[in-house]
Amino acid sequence: MIQPTQIDIDRDKGNFRYETDYQYDAGVGLREEVVQYISEVKGEDEWVRDYRLKALDTFSRKPMPTHWATKDLENIHFDKIRYYLAKGQKPSRTWEDVPDDVKQTFERLGIPEQERKFLAGVEAQFDSEAAYSRMKVELEKEGVIFVGSSDGLKDHPEIFRKWFGKVIPASDNKFSALNSAVFSGGSFIYVPPGVKLAQPLQAYFRINAENFGQFERTLIIADEGAELMYMEGCTAPKFETATLHSAVVELVA
Repeated sequence: MIQPTQIDIDRDKGNFRYETDYQYDAGVGLREEVVQYISEVKGEDEWVRDYRLKALDTFSRKPMPTHWATKDLENIHFDKIRYYLAKGQKPSRTWEDVPDDVKQTFERLGIPEQERKFLAGVEAQFDSEAAYSRMKVELEKEGVIFVGSSDGLKDHPEIFRKWFGKVIPASDNKFSALNSAVFSGGSFIYVPPGVKLAQPLQAYFRINAENFGQFERTLIIADEGAELMYMEGCTAPKFETATLHSAVVELVA
């Protein structure tokens, strides 16, 4: 009989934060102006903005889920959360270009070391936007796409729009509607037919701010005969008030 193995996890490893100056701040609370702000600073097309606003309306009408969620969700104060905080709009492609406070955060979490050792690509998100994104050059030559969701929307609309919101529509539940209204960050991955990734891709999501919600949106498309491994990790400091992490991951294979 196989005996279970206990794995020790350092749950305090992510319990730290750095003071950060944000260039973009949508303010506190969820309302139409906040959704408009997010779409505007991202420079999104009209259809994306309209999608967000429709999702906001869906969120306001949907009840809290009861069939899969706990009563703890009743303690969420949506009017006290900050829905968008970012230092910038474009992730750095080299580790040296990452802002110092963000770099120190991810170095303490071991992200660059993991990339060097065994990852085919990594994206590191700090609050609402990716601060660092990089993939091995040889995978780019094979047609693999691994970028942030915002870049996927802008640079690969013919693929992204076809599948966006098809697996998990905004109407699925209250939290999918919330994510659809204020989503920011996350990954867009496309692996062409027959391409098999030998090493995993990883996205890491870090919450640094108090009274903040992180709402990344990830869309993964593995074409016919394609194979990949995708990993996610997330941490946040321990605050006196709660943070909210409500992501959506859509997988098409």
